[in-house]
Amino acid sequence: MIRLTKVELRRLTARRLTVIGIAGLFVITVMLLVGTWLNARPLSASAQQEAQQQYQMAHKDWVEHAADNLKQCAADWKTQPDPKPKLEEMCANPEPKPGDFGKPATVFTEVMPGLLQGSAYFLAFAAFLIGASFIGAEFGSGAIGNWMTFEPRRLRVYGSKLAAAATGFVPIATVVLGIILLGTFLIIDQLGDTSSATAKAWGDLSATAGRAVLTTALAAAIGSVTGLLLRHTAAAIGVVMGYLVLAEGVFGSFLEKAQPWLVRLNFDAFVRHDAHYYVTECKTASDGGYICDAIQKTLTFEHGAWYLAILTVLAVLLGAWVFHHRDINS
Repeated sequence: MIRLTKVELRRLTARRLTVIGIAGLFVITVMLLVGTWLNARPLSASAQQEAQQQYQMAHKDWVEHAADNLKQCAADWKTQPDPKPKLEEMCANPEPKPGDFGKPATVFTEVMPGLLQGSAYFLAFAAFLIGASFIGAEFGSGAIGNWMTFEPRRLRVYGSKLAAAATGFVPIATVVLGIILLGTFLIIDQLGDTSSATAKAWGDLSATAGRAVLTTALAAAIGSVTGLLLRHTAAAIGVVMGYLVLAEGVFGSFLEKAQPWLVRLNFDAFVRHDAHYYVTECKTASDGGYICDAIQKTLTFEHGAWYLAILTVLAVLLGAWVFHHRDINS
């Protein structure tokens, strides 16, 4: 099994699509870092001066009228019908601060989780695409039949191909996410704020990156199974695009309560360690009107982990059964 997996790894790394896909991943990585640098750049000197002037004007107005505004607001609060809002909420008038004007500094721990999540998506897509092509191309060319003459035990062949696809992307995803993580830190350290990058924050970000590496490996394995089932790379991509449009887009938007059973939300819950989604709940008000509110709900990390694990196991078992029983030449 190990010998077969090494052979499949060499074949995977030698394929043209793999080389192109890895090159594309690093191009996207560079683009993300360039985008981070552009967003983190401070304002020009003239824009900073204008923001300072606006702050001074707002602060002067606050000093001169804060007390009068508070008295007027308190009087207005007394005339409010019951149930009244809280006085401190209705009449909140905090003192203006320089940081409220102009462009705020980019904070490393605020932007990095979103970057890692976005990176997990494009890594998973690339792994799925290359994994589907890895096996699908063998069926399209008929090479799988020749390969079976050297190793007739189908499940060993099947397992080695999935293992090669999954493990082959682990170092790639690790390098890409490491570049994004360290590159973003260096950029924001020069242009923004990295003071919140404590040991705990680094630990959380590293854990998020580790889960993104795992989802990349799972996507490669599922892509390989899809390529085996459909026997064509384009068909595998079509299935994914159809699922995203119909299930995630149309179905997910109409049936909000079905969101916890869609792949995207469970993917987010696993990578980000919990994910939030909204469900519209409507009720009849006391005056006979109809009120709808968007209620935020949480999909837990554990739910996402079990969902992805079960999905992967089912896909692998289905692929094993088909590969073991179906005529490879049909």
